[in-house]
Amino acid sequence: MTTLYRCITEDDTSQFCHRVSEALSKGWSLQGSPTMAHDPVKGVMRMAQAVTKQVTVDYHPDMKLGQQ
Repeated sequence: MTTLYRCITEDDTSQFCHRVSEALSKGWSLQGSPTMAHDPVKGVMRMAQAVTKQVTVDYHPDMKLGQQ
């Protein structure tokens, strides 16, 4: 088994929630709590959520993690 890791980031909009929900529906698990930080250049809050997933394929740097 291989554990994959990805960090989903997005402006603090419903799109962030949809991206995390989509990952959960594809078998990813939340890893820790979400974080929020202010982006002074864009003037918006940014969100981040780490997720992990157990897979049976070997890891390779060219993997498209969002498609796993």
